[in-house]
Amino acid sequence: MKPVSLLFVIGLGAAVFAGACGGKKPVEQLAPQPNADSAAAAQAEAERLAREEEARRAREEADRQARAREADSLAALGRTTEAVRTMLAAMIHFDYDKANIRSNDAGTLDEKVAILQANPNLRIRIHGHCDERGSDEYNLALGNRRAQSGKQYLVSHGIDAGRIETQSWGEERPLVDGHDESAWSQNRRDEFEIIGGGDALVRP
Repeated sequence: MKPVSLLFVIGLGAAVFAGACGGKKPVEQLAPQPNADSAAAAQAEAERLAREEEARRAREEADRQARAREADSLAALGRTTEAVRTMLAAMIHFDYDKANIRSNDAGTLDEKVAILQANPNLRIRIHGHCDERGSDEYNLALGNRRAQSGKQYLVSHGIDAGRIETQSWGEERPLVDGHDESAWSQNRRDEFEIIGGGDALVRP
């Protein structure tokens, strides 16, 4: 065979081969189609998660409201207890060298009776005081009579005597410093102290 013919044959074969390779179309990749069952399961899972989230938020809101109500209740109880303590601490006063309950102090003691009745675990101590006139011994005895007078009033209105203690300070603890009737009239007094059961007081 002549050299030119050989080259022609080789070129023709290469052209046929190239045409065969170049003419082949790539296989198209089809996107996977979702399975109907899988889509339904995903939808159901999404709905379940949404319900759980809604329930969680509802629980959190209920807890928040419960805490708020409890805080309000405790605050109200604290205000009530403080108000009752203030009423119970109100002092009564006495005339010079006297231990009898004055008519204008009876209402103050009546409030204490109501408080003690509404709070059966409450226990108090009554402190009797005097002004600076008189001897120490005399004033200690007078202060004791004044404390006993306050106790007797409460007991006579139905309060158990075992819930009330008394103590006399005589002239040792003046409420007001001074050496005139204005100071003396304020120092002749009974004071009332809670000694038990005063943590959560109920208003009568």
